[in-house]
Amino acid sequence: MKNNKSINMRLIEVFVAVVQNQGYAGAQQALNLTTSAISNYMSDLENRVGFVLCQRGRSGFLLTEKGQQFLHQSLKLLNEFDALERQAESLKGDQGGTFRIAVLDATVMDNALSLPMILRQFNQLYPAVHLNLQIRSPYEQIEGILNNQLDFAIGNYPSSVNNVISEKLYREQHWLYCSDLHPLYEQRQTTREQIIGYGLVTRSYWNTADLRRRGFGHSTATVESMEAQLALILSGKYIGYLPEHYADSWLNDQRLRPILPSEFGYQAHFAMIYRRGRSREVFIRSLRKLLNQQTLKKAK
Repeated sequence: MKNNKSINMRLIEVFVAVVQNQGYAGAQQALNLTTSAISNYMSDLENRVGFVLCQRGRSGFLLTEKGQQFLHQSLKLLNEFDALERQAESLKGDQGGTFRIAVLDATVMDNALSLPMILRQFNQLYPAVHLNLQIRSPYEQIEGILNNQLDFAIGNYPSSVNNVISEKLYREQHWLYCSDLHPLYEQRQTTREQIIGYGLVTRSYWNTADLRRRGFGHSTATVESMEAQLALILSGKYIGYLPEHYADSWLNDQRLRPILPSEFGYQAHFAMIYRRGRSREVFIRSLRKLLNQQTLKKAK
C-alpha cells in the first residue's frame, strides 16, 4: 500500500530553495511560485516529516535544529538525483553543445563567488561542452538572456525584468577611493561637500539615479571596464567606486585609500539570471546548483 506520508522531490526542491533564498519571498522567483503556494508546500512537507523545519516571522527566517539536519540530507538527496539525471543525459549523448555565460568584469577576483572553481567543477561535469564565457554589462546581459544569445549570467541588476528569473547570490562591498596622487589622499578629515567637488569616474551604464544614490549629481568621466576605472583613479585626477576585493592589493601597496567610508559606500547585490522556462535545462540546473552550494559554503 502506498504511504500517504511519503516525501516527493518537489517538496524537497521547494524546501531547499526557501533555505537558499532565506524565506518564502526570496524563493518566489527561483520557484516561479507565489508565497502562499510555497507556504502550502512547506506546510505539507512539515506535516509529512512530522516536525517543524523552520521558524519564520518578524525575527526573520531561521532553520530549526532538525531543519538543519534535514537540509543536509535534502542536499545530499538532490545531489544524488542530479547525478542520476546527468548519467541519463550522458547515456542519451546530449552532453555536448555550447553553453554561453556572461559575467561582469573583475568577477574572477571575487572570493565570494570563486568563479574559477565553479567553472572547473562545471567542466568536470560536462567536459564535452564548449563553454563561451563573456564579459558584459548588466543591461547587455539581460538583453542577451531575453533574445537567447546568452544562456546564463551573473551580475548586479537594478530591477526585475519580465521573463527573466533572478536568484540572489551574495553582496559585493564597494567604497569610494582616491589614489596617492590625489589631493584628498593626505587629508584625513574631509567633508562630504569637499569630496563631491572633485572629478568622479563611473561606469557608463550608471544613470542619474545611480549617481544620486551614491551621493553625486554628475560624473566627469565614464568607462566600460573596472580596469579602465582603476586607471583613471590611479591617475590622481579622479575619484571613483571600486569593489573592495578589487582594490585590496592597491590598498595594501598604499596606492589607494577609501574616502569617508561612513558616508560613501554601498553593497551591490549579485544574482544569477536565466530566461523563464529554462530552469530545468540540465546545464542551467547544474550551474545553479554549483553556485548555490558555493554561496551556502561561504555563508557558513
